[in-house]
Amino acid sequence: MNLGPHAAFIWASYGAFVVIIVLLIGWTLFDGRRQARALADADRRGLRRRSADTTHERDGK
Repeated sequence: MNLGPHAAFIWASYGAFVVIIVLLIGWTLFDGRRQARALADADRRGLRRRSADTTHERDGK
C-alpha cells in the first residue's frame, strides 16, 4: 500500500483516532461506575428523586 508523501500524516491521524476512541470508551466506563456509586450512596442514605413523589404534596392536590 503506497500512501505517497502524506503517509506519516495518514498514520498519525489513524493513531489519534484510535487513542481518542479508547479514551472516550475508558471515560464512559469510569464515569458510569462513578455515577453508579453515587446513586448507590444516595439510595443508602435514603434520598429519593422528586419525580418519584406520588403524593402530589408540592402541587397542593
